[in-house]
Amino acid sequence: MTTLLALIGRVFLTFVRTVGRFSLFTGLAVSHMVRPPLYPRLIVRQMIEIGYYSLPVVGLTTLFSGMVLALQSHLGFARFSAEGAVATVVVISLTRELGPVLAGLMVAGRIGAAMAAEIGTMRVTEQIDALSTLSTNPFKYLVAPRLIAGLTMLPLLVLVGDIIGVFGGYLIGTTKLGFNPGTYIARTVEFLQIMDVVSGLVKAAAFGFVIALMGCYHGYHSKGGAQGVGAATTNAVVSASILILILNYVITELFFAQ
Repeated sequence: MTTLLALIGRVFLTFVRTVGRFSLFTGLAVSHMVRPPLYPRLIVRQMIEIGYYSLPVVGLTTLFSGMVLALQSHLGFARFSAEGAVATVVVISLTRELGPVLAGLMVAGRIGAAMAAEIGTMRVTEQIDALSTLSTNPFKYLVAPRLIAGLTMLPLLVLVGDIIGVFGGYLIGTTKLGFNPGTYIARTVEFLQIMDVVSGLVKAAAFGFVIALMGCYHGYHSKGGAQGVGAATTNAVVSASILILILNYVITELFFAQ
């Protein structure tokens, strides 16, 4: 009985310590995002890394998602003679859900892992300690530029991905499913509302912040050499992916719950 209580106590204390450390890290990171001085060159570099270099992955993912969504929607709606709703389903599904979530997961796998590996390597090789010795705040130099870039670039990626995904649905609809191009575009525009796009962009901003935060947090607190860096990279991707799915539900509830 004593051993069981000791185990429960250790687990609880570990959980509380982790939550506290993560909360302090998040508070410091956010405070350094909004307080000068900032490093514009580092921010632009991270924007290019997150936005420009992730565009092929996000574009291909949303393109084929839009194409598959058009095919599956047509097959389902054909049972109810409602094929005309395909364009509406494609555009609403992409802008509200699939665009932000798929882009977030792709970027988490690519950027979250890279951030954790880079910062984790700097931690285990004592480069972060060297920054502090040189009177350079690691949060200002390493964390804040990545958070700002993730917060600003993922909505742009999602916006481009939405357009590419809708175009993929248009291609399948007009070339394979027999839709009239003008009718398909009219259906797409007719039922799309501003709130559909806005909710997706809000999700994207939240996802970008979470991806950068998880990558920086796990990399910053990594230890144990190469094995520790590998564990930090895995933890960054897994935790960011889980938080993306949780936040997706929370934001959807805030925007569309009746």
